Amino acid sequence: MTQHEHSPDDSNSDEGRERPFLNTPAGFALCVFLAVAGLFLWVEHRAHILGALPLLLPLAICLGMHFFMHRGHGGHGGGSHER
Repeated sequence: MTQHEHSPDDSNSDEGRERPFLNTPAGFALCVFLAVAGLFLWVEHRAHILGALPLLLPLAICLGMHFFMHRGHGGHGGGSHER
């Protein structure tokens, strides 16, 4: 077997790379905090959220139709400009 020499700037080296934020202790703490805050918000405001669903469903349908129906003609332009 032969041994290979590696240069200091080898591409397999992870020393110079920074970890993504979510893989750091602060990122993990932020995820835990947001999960606990979301749980408390759900528990305390469940009646308000579920009571608003009948009002939010038609609004979401209208927004979705508006978004998808305007794809075909290029938006809200006046149509007087040349192509």
